[in-house]
Amino acid sequence: MRSVLGFLDFAGDWDPSLALVMAAALAVAAPGLAWARRRADPPPAEASPRLAIDKTLLVGSALFGIGWGLSGYCPGPAIASLASGNHDVLWFLPALALGGWLQRRWAARPSR
Repeated sequence: MRSVLGFLDFAGDWDPSLALVMAAALAVAAPGLAWARRRADPPPAEASPRLAIDKTLLVGSALFGIGWGLSGYCPGPAIASLASGNHDVLWFLPALALGGWLQRRWAARPSR
């Protein structure tokens, strides 16, 4: 959690170590994505990622970042931290579930 908060604290004691994790993730994902884009038979549309940067993506990304910054938890590590007996995460998980529920409700609303 300190790494995440330190990475997001640009004005204070910034910790760039999380940037190495993100760079490693990009290094692992980039060759597979490049290979998939060069294939003659593209993957099915439902398996393809959306490439458009739209309002929904920007709002969702901002909300995710705000939640991550405020709590210091990303969803996967938050769930995994329960196994280590970390009780601080117990306030985060209901908020995570509520956010997921609200997103599904928002996405299912009739379009105008």
